[in-house]
Amino acid sequence: MFPATLFDYNGVLADDESVHLSTFRAVLAPLGVELSEQDYWEQYLGYDDAGAFRAILRDAGKDAPDALVAELIERKRPLYLEQARARLVTFPGAAAAIERRAAAGPVGVVSGALRDEIELGLSLLGVRERVAFIVSAEDTTACKPDPEGYEIGKQRLGGLLAPELVRRALVIEDSLAGVQAAKAAGLACVAVAHSYSEPMLREAGADLVAPNIAELDEDALASLYRRLHA
Repeated sequence: MFPATLFDYNGVLADDESVHLSTFRAVLAPLGVELSEQDYWEQYLGYDDAGAFRAILRDAGKDAPDALVAELIERKRPLYLEQARARLVTFPGAAAAIERRAAAGPVGVVSGALRDEIELGLSLLGVRERVAFIVSAEDTTACKPDPEGYEIGKQRLGGLLAPELVRRALVIEDSLAGVQAAKAAGLACVAVAHSYSEPMLREAGADLVAPNIAELDEDALASLYRRLHA
């Protein structure tokens, strides 16, 4: 059985992309930048806030200096938290999945979301105490598909497990960029088809794809573990 699990947050535990889209739009509007729902889902879904703001601004023909990007992130932060407290949706089965995985070994969250966003979601799910550590946007310099976040996650697991067990940790992702990041870090990756189709996730490199997190059961994970590490 996989000895540890690293969960992505957005799109795996929290169904909050509508909140992100709304708050991106609110922050970008004063700059004269419009963001369509289609463009958000097709072009910017895998980015953290910094990466998304840079890409959106550049695609709109505008400069994206670091100081402006940092300012936009800080403008978006309280808007997201306000809306999330009022209407955050979490995926059915997300809390139970964390509980099951925590019973098998350490659980971490590795996400491009900001730390206070993740803390809020885990608290609303009632599983904050089950999560040993969080790797958030503040901890990384590059967003997925760069493996930096998962490499940091492996380092954190290294304080809890023997090296050979760290290499056998499991990642649970929903995005193409997230799957690519996990595989680049040398980790097994299960994808849930919350955001992308099963064929797209398999093509990105997922070792197993489940329709949703509620249907990801321990028998399937045990079978995958035996296939990868027998």
